[in-house]
Amino acid sequence: MTIDAAHILAPLADCGLALEVEDRFLADWLMHMPADQRPLGLVRPKTTEQVSRILAHCNAHGIPVVPQGGLTGLTGASVPSHGALILSMELMSTIIAVDAVSHTITVEAGVPLQRIQEAADEAGLFFPLDIGSRGTCQIGGNLSTNAGGNRVLRYGMARDMVLGLEAVLADGTVITAMNEMMKNNAGYDLKHLFIGSEGTLGVITRVVLKLFARPRAVSVALAAFPDYPALEAFLSLTRARLGGALTAFEAMWDDFYALSTRLTGAQPPIAATHGCYALVEASTSDESAEDQLRSLLEIAIEGGMVADAVLAQSLAQADAIWAVRDGSGLVLKHYDVVGNFDVSVPTSRIHAFQTDCNQRLRARWPDAEINWFGHVVDGNLHLIMSRFPAEDLHAVEEETYATVRDFSGSISAEHGIGLQKRAHLSYSRTAAEIALMKLVKASLDPKGILNPGKVFFTS
Repeated sequence: MTIDAAHILAPLADCGLALEVEDRFLADWLMHMPADQRPLGLVRPKTTEQVSRILAHCNAHGIPVVPQGGLTGLTGASVPSHGALILSMELMSTIIAVDAVSHTITVEAGVPLQRIQEAADEAGLFFPLDIGSRGTCQIGGNLSTNAGGNRVLRYGMARDMVLGLEAVLADGTVITAMNEMMKNNAGYDLKHLFIGSEGTLGVITRVVLKLFARPRAVSVALAAFPDYPALEAFLSLTRARLGGALTAFEAMWDDFYALSTRLTGAQPPIAATHGCYALVEASTSDESAEDQLRSLLEIAIEGGMVADAVLAQSLAQADAIWAVRDGSGLVLKHYDVVGNFDVSVPTSRIHAFQTDCNQRLRARWPDAEINWFGHVVDGNLHLIMSRFPAEDLHAVEEETYATVRDFSGSISAEHGIGLQKRAHLSYSRTAAEIALMKLVKASLDPKGILNPGKVFFTS
């Protein structure tokens, strides 16, 4: 049956309704809506009340709704379904309040992550969530996928930075749980229903975030190693020497490092002739960060653990080192066909997993390009594989996720499930867990209008 979009969506005319949808709303960073499919339309609300009206109207008429943030996701969670109404949060972009005494910031869901970081900095404080798409991604999307990023080891995932939030359910009910206290055990902590649920349980509209004391000193170094076991030994030394001052530890294998430095067009901070590289960031409340990092490197070099190292002497040098790690976006865009993986295993098993997975993939696709990098302290590895036949993508995914399953890991460390990983959810979650997820979904969204088909297959 053909739906008359203009007629059925007419009551939403004042909610930023557009029946002709720009192409930019049809894709995330990697996935595009099929060319033979179209959304029903687009709404861009400016208030929570408008979001409530939109969802209530769509729920009453059985219209599927796909919430969207900054469209920087990598698994298709915000890619529109055919015949669905896109709900873009980009106009709900107000920073409502910064409380320097309570160390909180209250914002609407459409505020870009970088603006929150800048607002915190202007108040003499610090918001630690950080990912490469910081200038484009929106905080609502960060929370809906429970983003991780570069500083998880010290500050935790996105959910660990949330005190309270407001969300709208499928039927238009507004759940206002804008808690501003560190301690509040008055019943269930409902915010966790919406964080990490990828827009399938409700639409986040406002949020209260934790802020932290701004570090007085931040120092960055890059070290090179002959192989990963040497890097792993350095990781143990780093944790012992830096303790709470350690804010980032990023590992890059040789193929990724060489390609990223080439694509960024900058002079490599260290020659691309080593087996592994580690980016280390130390942050302190005094001026000792650089001294601590220099002492660490001296000990590691004297012990023969590190093959080469560079300690940033300026903000520009630190940015240049980080640019190599943040080059993953350029790597993804470099290839026409790509297998993009975000997985996790216990940190102590990273070497065994990476070696085993590499061997399995090489055995079947000997000419493929395989790029590994990751946060490693939190067990998170990223794999970008290319130069294999496009029709083999599902086989590449199966081989990779089967290896993750064999190591009792997670098929999604920080990017979510979306469309891309639904078929392999059972590799990391038990049947009982998935059944409970579906029960929660059915309870909060009985008509199944919110982001249908994302996270798991519905029946």
